[in-house]
Amino acid sequence: MVIGYLVIFLLVIGMSIYAVVRIGQFNEVTQSVLMTNNRMIDYADKLSDSLLSQIRYERKFIITKDNVFHHEFSRMKSDFEQYLREVMAIADSPQVRSSLNSVKESYQTYQSLFNEEKKYLKDGISYSPQLYKEEKDRVTNGIIKGLENVRATIEQNTTDKIKNLYEAGTEARRIAILMTGGFLMLGIAISFFINRSITQPISVMKKKTKEIAEGDFKGNLNLSSPPELAELAGAFNLMCNMLNELDKMKSDFFSSVAHELRTPLSTLKMAISVLLEGREGPITDRQKELLRLVEGEINRLVNLINSLLDLSKMEAGMMTYHLEPKDLAPLIDQAIKEMGPLFDAKKINLETKVPEGLPVVKMDSERVLQVIRNIIGNAVKFTPHGGYVRVSARPADQGVEVSVADTGPGIASENLTTVFEKFRQIPVKGTFRPKGTGLGLAIAKQIVTHHGGKIWAESEIGHGSTFVFVLPA
Repeated sequence: MVIGYLVIFLLVIGMSIYAVVRIGQFNEVTQSVLMTNNRMIDYADKLSDSLLSQIRYERKFIITKDNVFHHEFSRMKSDFEQYLREVMAIADSPQVRSSLNSVKESYQTYQSLFNEEKKYLKDGISYSPQLYKEEKDRVTNGIIKGLENVRATIEQNTTDKIKNLYEAGTEARRIAILMTGGFLMLGIAISFFINRSITQPISVMKKKTKEIAEGDFKGNLNLSSPPELAELAGAFNLMCNMLNELDKMKSDFFSSVAHELRTPLSTLKMAISVLLEGREGPITDRQKELLRLVEGEINRLVNLINSLLDLSKMEAGMMTYHLEPKDLAPLIDQAIKEMGPLFDAKKINLETKVPEGLPVVKMDSERVLQVIRNIIGNAVKFTPHGGYVRVSARPADQGVEVSVADTGPGIASENLTTVFEKFRQIPVKGTFRPKGTGLGLAIAKQIVTHHGGKIWAESEIGHGSTFVFVLPA
């Protein structure tokens, strides 16, 4: 009996040592995924965002020569270099380090090109901006591709680690079963205890590891005993939660914004409608007037929220377009009919010149209609009482060109490009101050650009404005 218990004791000691070693290996792999792989993925995203910001500010600086954009560019440059140093310091894969070195070399080339171009601009030396733009685009595309390769390598490395962890769990389970068989020869009670305390938790870990390998990142592994396995389960859950957050980050942002802003406004709108209908008791004419004023402002807020969400989706590349060959003329007619009350209210004369037989354009009808509405609405807003608006269309550049001209106050030449920036409203001389959010033209530019077209403005102060966009056939 004593020898038997001694054998059992030695087996238990051996099993414990084996379990601790295996659990330590599991913890090491999990810690590597959490502290290295996930951090490197986060740095890769930060590097991509920083590079894209630099490209935007660099292009704005080249066009406007505004030092504000250069300052922002320099700030993004410092962030990029800091992120690159930090991710290279923790990179544990030769392939990742090689890709990061390539990114670093390409980034230095990009900075050199920008510094050369900046020197030409500062010294007033004539040069070819298009050649520099093409070369910078080639280099930055290489950087972005390099960062994508880094991210793909890290994700593959993470998958390999999880796969190895799964295989180690399988091996540990096999050995545990063999040892349990030895315990069965010495005593059913002891073998049952070992089976429950060791085999069952390892089976759960095996199942969870397989779920992670298949893309299920729910952190629902709950092991309370033994303590080592409970710690590993906590690490598993933390890893799953972090992976799940990366997957849902963008979608959660948009759903949260839509829910938090739209729902209260809808409730307010419904409450005002109930009051206006008199269901809560009679109200005076003055009260009705005030309620209608509030209702109009709520509608304006709802439209603003929709515009903000649309623009955010477009800038993030999440807007879905349904492109079909369509005739553009019916859309122009529809937009003009919708704007009819606005023309009548300001006694604006409307002139249309839309010939028959325009080329068919591959487009998303709803989005292009939104462009036409925004441009015509902008023309009506800035045209004074008794003025006129001319809407015309013609075949051009293997596509269709649509122009909207007005007799408004006009736009200074330095503002002809910035007028398409979001939240940008051009100052108007005199007492006329039209209301607006500065999003209509920005949205129009995003839609036209996505369709492969182009949009621009032509104007002189005091001589009205003409907004033109071209869609390819």
